Amino acid sequence: MHIRDLPYPDPGLPDVRSGPHFLWWLGRNQLGGQVKSALWGLLHMAALVSFPVAIGFGVQAVVDGSGGRLALAGGLIAGLTALTALGDTMLHRAAITNWITAAARVQQLLARKAVELGSTLTRRVAAGEVVAVSTGDVEKIGWFVEALSRFTAAAITTVGVCVALIVYQPALGMVVALGVPALALAVFPLLPRATRRADEQREKAGRATELASDTVAGLRVLRGIGGEELFLDRYRRASQEVRTAAVRSARMWALIAAVQVALPGLLMIGVVWYGATLAREGQISVGELVTVYSAVTFLLFPLRNFEEIAMAYSFSRPSARRAARVLGLRRSSYGAEGPGAGAAADGADGAGGERFGGDLYDPASGVLAPAGQLTAVVCGDPDLAGRLADRLGGHAPDDGDNKGEDDKAEGEAGGGAAESESGRTPSALLGGVRLDEVPLASARRAVLVQDKDPVLLSGTLAELLDVPRSGAVTVTEALEAAQCGDVLDALAQASVGGSGEADPLHARITERGRSLSGGQRQRLALARSLVTDPEVLVLDEPTSAVDSHTEARVAQGLRRLRTGRTTVVFTSSPLLLDRADRVVFVRDGKAAAAGQHRELLGTEYAYRAVVTREPDEPDEPAEADLETDRDGNGAGYGATGHDASGRGAAGQIGKIGESA
Repeated sequence: MHIRDLPYPDPGLPDVRSGPHFLWWLGRNQLGGQVKSALWGLLHMAALVSFPVAIGFGVQAVVDGSGGRLALAGGLIAGLTALTALGDTMLHRAAITNWITAAARVQQLLARKAVELGSTLTRRVAAGEVVAVSTGDVEKIGWFVEALSRFTAAAITTVGVCVALIVYQPALGMVVALGVPALALAVFPLLPRATRRADEQREKAGRATELASDTVAGLRVLRGIGGEELFLDRYRRASQEVRTAAVRSARMWALIAAVQVALPGLLMIGVVWYGATLAREGQISVGELVTVYSAVTFLLFPLRNFEEIAMAYSFSRPSARRAARVLGLRRSSYGAEGPGAGAAADGADGAGGERFGGDLYDPASGVLAPAGQLTAVVCGDPDLAGRLADRLGGHAPDDGDNKGEDDKAEGEAGGGAAESESGRTPSALLGGVRLDEVPLASARRAVLVQDKDPVLLSGTLAELLDVPRSGAVTVTEALEAAQCGDVLDALAQASVGGSGEADPLHARITERGRSLSGGQRQRLALARSLVTDPEVLVLDEPTSAVDSHTEARVAQGLRRLRTGRTTVVFTSSPLLLDRADRVVFVRDGKAAAAGQHRELLGTEYAYRAVVTREPDEPDEPAEADLETDRDGNGAGYGATGHDASGRGAAGQIGKIGESA
């Protein structure tokens, strides 16, 4: 694979059992590049360590007074110089190619995983870890892949030189053959401690990165509450912890480097002393002594690669472990339910890409969204609502996620079994077909999930709304339903002031829409979701930052535009609940009640407490409430605190819903 051929048509299926397994898989998939780099490395290092032979040959020629042999030695040195330069150039080229292609393969795998998991990725892995894996970890993994071929060439060269020295001069050769392995292994006792310190540094750096990311994302809120100094102090402390950990790690690596310098020096002193003794006794010639001395000197260069591979592996192993953990996340976490399950999934999306649909059902919670209806889901726990929205989109949690919160349930919807197996949370079913068994592209076409904090990518408004769509809903209709009129006016004014062009569709939106208010961002994200016109649209708190008057119009536009389509809205807003065909109340992870909004207000106290923000349920209903129900002035509400005319909190909310 050449750099010009990137990206890979298919980066492959990685072995994510552990960090070393992932590195081994990466190396096997780049075997051709590794062999090519190793061969160039052998040429470079073999030429380099052959210099002592030519030098010794030349010295002996001078001692013997032979001009012909001296000229031959000069020619050998010139040839070896050319081979060293060629080998070094091609080795660097091949090794860097291995680095870049390995990093590109990991980046493609991470991008594919991010597309597969969508917004659930940052819920299952810390944001700081995702940033660390996609940036610094990728470089460290590439460094190990690049250093591996040089280490292979260095190891082969070192063994070859030791064997040659034993054959050439057995006495001195044995000293070198025994000393070189000792040099290579001397740093191994220090590596575990150095690795632990490096891991500690990376963990602290990841936490600091996550803290910085959270601070930047919530900067507007921090300024509003005056919390900048508090978070600045937290980041300053985190930064100092990273600095301290980095210094401790650097000290260990400095000690390793010092050992790598001191021990070869001691070996050199021993070889020269023993060789001089043999030369004085006449057992070896001066040329042979120079040859052995030069060989040991040049042998120190390949030995540096032993230190480099040790450092590269120590740094890349935890990086590979983090990458494997991210790449090991699976969209599907529920086993097959029978021989017909796979066939049902295969038939769910035909060769022509036809849509499939039906009732949307979550076996774990018992939430049912009938086809073609607007279903509202009320959860007292926002985190539980987010997890349930993910499940409805086909993203089942990993084993152990949400343990104790999402108990397993049994039920049926369209003939699909809902029994949990092996302690795993079952996937949602659409028309009786498990979404985690449907091909990802088909599931994405069928169900679209918009979470409570949607991301607006930087670019023009036209680019933001240029998403895969059915064509049944135009951009104008989506913007109108989401009540984006004031957003378009603001963008048009900004466009006139900046570029002289009044078309709001060509106005630029800053990164994550930070130039817009929270409500404006929510409405643009809602318009983007509406224009795709999916078979099932799942919205998690789509109007939490919108004022009540705009929210009422959004609710009306959403109902009008999504007529005949399945829509699930997670909300506790009475304005949206009053527009829903069906409301499902989820309590402790289970569907506790279902019906019309006004019906549930009168019959379910827990539901009423969530919607109207009332206090905890009393032991017995107040007499005034019963009297209000009998008089009919507050029929359907009966909430504690209502007066005789039914103008309590819930009554007023109900009237707002009617007037809107």
